Amino acid sequence: MAKQGSGSILQFAPLQSSVDEGFWHRLSSLKLNKFGIDDSPIPISGFYAPCSHPQVSNHLTLLAESLPSDSNDESTMPPVIRGNRNRCSVPGILYNTNTVEGFHALYKQGLLKAEAMKIWEDIHSGKAVEDCAVLSRVLLISFADLKKWNFHYWFAFPALALDPPATLVDLRPASQWFTLEEAESVSAACNEWRNSSVTAGNLSAVANVPFFLVSIGSDSHAAVKHLKDLEACQRDGQKAKSAKSWTSFSQSFDMCYWQLLFAFYDPCHLPNNPGWPLRNFLALISARWNLKTVRFLCYRENRGFADLNLSLVGEALITVQQGWREQQCVPNAVGWELNKGRKVPRCINLAKSMDPTRLAISAADLNLKLMRWRALPSLNLEILFSLKCLLLGAGTLGCQVARMLMAWGVRKITLLDNGRVAMSNPLRQSLYTLDDCLNGGDFKATAAVRSLQRIFPAVEAEGIVMAIPMPGHPVSSQEEKSVLEDCKRLNDLIDSHDVIFLLTDTRESRWLPTLLCANSNKITITAALGFDSFLVMRHGPGPFNSIPNLKAETENSLAAGMDNLALTNTDGQHRLGCYFCNDVVAPTDSTSNRTLDQQCTVTRPGLAPIASALAVELLVGILHHPNGIFAEAEIANSSSGGNFELPL
Repeated sequence: MAKQGSGSILQFAPLQSSVDEGFWHRLSSLKLNKFGIDDSPIPISGFYAPCSHPQVSNHLTLLAESLPSDSNDESTMPPVIRGNRNRCSVPGILYNTNTVEGFHALYKQGLLKAEAMKIWEDIHSGKAVEDCAVLSRVLLISFADLKKWNFHYWFAFPALALDPPATLVDLRPASQWFTLEEAESVSAACNEWRNSSVTAGNLSAVANVPFFLVSIGSDSHAAVKHLKDLEACQRDGQKAKSAKSWTSFSQSFDMCYWQLLFAFYDPCHLPNNPGWPLRNFLALISARWNLKTVRFLCYRENRGFADLNLSLVGEALITVQQGWREQQCVPNAVGWELNKGRKVPRCINLAKSMDPTRLAISAADLNLKLMRWRALPSLNLEILFSLKCLLLGAGTLGCQVARMLMAWGVRKITLLDNGRVAMSNPLRQSLYTLDDCLNGGDFKATAAVRSLQRIFPAVEAEGIVMAIPMPGHPVSSQEEKSVLEDCKRLNDLIDSHDVIFLLTDTRESRWLPTLLCANSNKITITAALGFDSFLVMRHGPGPFNSIPNLKAETENSLAAGMDNLALTNTDGQHRLGCYFCNDVVAPTDSTSNRTLDQQCTVTRPGLAPIASALAVELLVGILHHPNGIFAEAEIANSSSGGNFELPL
């Protein structure tokens, strides 16, 4: 075991970073849904493992689980990490800024110094001996551009610099350092250590303890122990001598006839350089135990077992300046990762690697989630995302309302219409193109659904081709059965949706849906257009205090129930009426015997977008009102209607 001393400065292979795509997705979700503009530090955990390939180093990796969960728990709580033999957890901190200018303006050296201070304090408090995982830390600064899916980031792996640097006396493959018997015993001891389930007196996995001791007795028997067992190792080595202090141990260490190696999981594969974790390990050994000569083992593996040909054993001399070990004298810190040899941050764009549908969903929700940062923190996106809307009419109003609903995050939209797309439609009805007009025209309901899915692939849209039964329109005996079936189908559709928009061209086509909506107590909104005027209104809740089952009612019992119609809501307030409550005559056929300009909806082109937008805004306001469908009307100069201080 002759020494091959070089006397050169001990140089360490820098740690390299690797970020899983899931980490950025989790960070994006947290930023949008939980953190908002809060740029407080976020606790994270990185992972690394011993080198397992002679030509490739292992990286420190960040995964989705490196971040806190998406739940509403305190974001300052570190993520719960389960260690295993294939990865060692490394505690760390993330500074995610709100702007790219803030990212570049961060005081990087100050942040690095602060993390190094934590390591130094853990060394002097003894925490690093009890839980050696804190000897390594990771610092990450980042800016997430959630509009373009660009992520700017820079890693640092804080390391305490010895002053002066340690001197390398010898470094060689472990197989050349040990005798054959020692090598076999060291391999067996390390393999047993790596495969152990729990440590003595500790519930953490041994495989997740990256710094440890390897002692070799005069009988070539090797044992692996915790750092906190160093006193026991000392007593075993000196046998009859008792350790009175760490200083006496340091002075007598060179006289021991047995070997004590300070071992660590080395992610580096280089044959002439130990890995980055050794830097803080040497700082611990010098500051805590005042050792001048240190023998270390860079533990590396092959297929999950100790590889002494790849592992290194070295000897280093530590001669630090007077006062370096004092707790108040924090050593200089190094550790910012280089990007292709330069001290600059990295940038990654995930837009190209993301599924287009997933990217569309994220982009579509971005505006809504940003509303909750400052402008509208009370915005309830869950209600909007789960809402089921039925649009009766897929014309000028129906097209615009569908677009506005998607912009508000509504994903479940059903359009009902029995008309076909005409050549005059595409200019005014935004979901149709010339192709939809060819060969007699496609059905509006199906063409509108195709267009919605092209605009936003994640929309759950359905088109229903069906005519709405209307009063005043004669029904022949041959059509009676189909009209009754249409009535039943319309009732089923209304029952299965949360909100119904009445967007048809004629008054009579709104009559039956209005009755069915009132019976089912559904949120109902009417929009109608004139030439230079429009109407947007919400219907009040149904007149029944308890909703009857019309299918099960007999004619007599239904007639009796009509006598008990409630004119007030359950809270005693007057009910709001519906579109027909002021009518004194029944609606009639408004399309027969009319000129072309009376049959078509002749209106100023700008009114439909205005009316449609107001209809959808009205819906969102109702959904966020504490009384929902039972909200009172807001009446000008009224003391009862408009007193609520509501964000919408």
